[in-house]
Formats: sequence, structure tokens, C-alpha cells
Amino acid sequence: MFDNAQPLIDEFRDLEKQLADPDLHSDMARSRKVGRRYAALRPIVEGIDAFRRLTEDREAAAELAADDPSFADEVADLDAQLEVATAKLTRLLAPRDPNDDADALVEIKSGEGGDESALFAGDLLRMYTRYAEDLGWKVEVLDSQDTDLGGYKSVTVAVKGGGHEFGPYGRLKFEGGVHRVQRVPVTESQGRIHTSAAGVLVMPDVEADEVEINEDDLRIDVFRSSGPGGQGVNTTDSAVRITHLPSGVVVSCQNERSQLQNRESAMRMLRARLTQIAEVQAAAAASDARKSQVRTVDRSERIRTYNFPENRITDHRIGYKAHNLDAVLQGALTPLLDALAEQDLAERLAGVGG
Repeated sequence: MFDNAQPLIDEFRDLEKQLADPDLHSDMARSRKVGRRYAALRPIVEGIDAFRRLTEDREAAAELAADDPSFADEVADLDAQLEVATAKLTRLLAPRDPNDDADALVEIKSGEGGDESALFAGDLLRMYTRYAEDLGWKVEVLDSQDTDLGGYKSVTVAVKGGGHEFGPYGRLKFEGGVHRVQRVPVTESQGRIHTSAAGVLVMPDVEADEVEINEDDLRIDVFRSSGPGGQGVNTTDSAVRITHLPSGVVVSCQNERSQLQNRESAMRMLRARLTQIAEVQAAAAASDARKSQVRTVDRSERIRTYNFPENRITDHRIGYKAHNLDAVLQGALTPLLDALAEQDLAERLAGVGG
């Protein structure tokens, strides 16, 4: 079992040698790429080593038990450990998104519902921010268009962190899609329940050297910021809009006082958008067995309902329901994201089996 993992072990050993070579670190882009791949392979190699060690111990214990029944308990204990190690290694070896370890850009836009939708977009932003903070991740606002009531027409944030099985993108990528809310809006005087929605797009935050963008393919416009932000923001042409002509993707940023800073943030958003488009195209080209029903890569599909009167949250992709909406909006997303990740893993493993 797991004999086909040997090429991964060989690759890991080669990466170790590369990381020990001082010349590697003179090339930051290559060093970062090698380091990221090494970090991704390390738990797999450690899992294989543990599996092989337990297998050898189990075989030795079984031989001893054939002559001395007192070793039977040791065999049973090793069988239990092997079962856990096998399940863990199976998860690690399942095909996975190469961007799972990346940081993430999360873009939230208000949709149907006017001011109420914008307020809900703000609720979603706070939910993701608190979840990230609980994990020790950092959230940076790249661009925002807020409303008079404190909501957002649009807001894009970068989520940076690590130290877990997946990075921010691997954990938050299931959040892409339409989020629907049912509640009595603050603007509703008759106490009637309204339904509105906000769209979420989650993209990997990739480095500049990971996406090739030809400067000749860009149209860059500057304009005066329209939102709040103090004297400096609103009196100079510091806002930047970038159009990627081949794809038609348009990104803009106006939060920073400096045109250069806004351009850097806009380019960061453009790289993420282009990576996401490539991912959509790859998914479309993949076989049905490799596609994940829980992995929504745009804002066109309704994925979840937040029902305030019943304190209920429902994820329509996996039939998940829980009456703890108040806690979820405070960042308690772990059970829901775990359920989505488990379903995604099951589908990936089924694709391997097929």
C-alpha cells in the first residue's frame, strides 16, 4: 500500500538538497517555490515513514504472537494505530488544489436588497475577520466602497496566515457563491422579514512571479477617490483602475493615499482574478469525477441561507443545518468548513477510485 508515493519521497529528498544549497536563496522566487513545495510534501513523507514503521512493527509482533499469545494485545494496538495512520495518509495523498496553501483574497459585494444587502456584506466581512483572528491570521483591507449605514457595496480583503493543514485559501475557498439572508432589516418599520443577498468570491493570493502579465496588455486609469478617507485621499488622483485587455478583467483600488500603493494592491487583485479564471477553466476541462460539488468558484450559485428569526444557517450544497447563526456570525465557522472539507475530500477520493 502507498508504494506509488515513492516519487513524492524522492522529490522531497531532492528539495532538501536544494534548500541546503546557498545559491538557491539568491533567487527569491525559486527559493519561495521550493520552500512551499517542501512544506507541502513534508507531512506526506512523515506520514509514509510512520505507516512503514508501524507496518514493520506489526509484522514483527504478529510473528512473536504466533509463538507467544501474550503479544496478541500488541498486535491489536498496532492494528489500531495503522488504521489511524492509513486514514491520515489517504487524506494527504488525495489530489488537492495546488493553491490550498496560499493566502487568500476575499471579495464581498452587495446584491439584491439595497442597503440591507450592503449591511449583510458587512456582517460577512466581520464573520470572516473574526474567524481569521481566531486562527491567528491577519486580515488587510485592500479596497472598499462603504455605505452611509455602515455596510459595503464592495470590499476586498487579503487574509494571510498559515500553521494549519491548509492555508487561508484552502480553508476559505468553499465560501465562494451567493449568501442569502432572511431577517427584518433595520430600515423596515413594519417588522417584515426581507430576503437579500451578497456575493462572495475567494481567490488565491499569488506572488507577482507566479502569474505572467504583459504590461502592454494593461490599461491603467487614475481617478479621484470617492469614498471617505480624509483630506489626502479625496483631493488627489490617487485611485487606480486597471483593465486587463485580453480577459476584460477590471480591478480598482482607492483605499490608500498613494497612487503607487493603490496600483500595487490593484495588481495583486488582478493576479488573483487571473489565477481564479485559470482555475475555472481547469475545472471545466476536468472529468466529472474530479469536479467538486461543494467548490463554487464564482458568485452565481446560491450556496447558503442565514435565517435570523430561527437562528439557523443552512448550506444547500451538503444539506448542513445548524441553529447557531449568532455564533457563526461571530466567527464560529469551523464545524461548517470542516463539513464542506470532508465532502470535498470524499469527492476527490471517489475520483481517484474511479
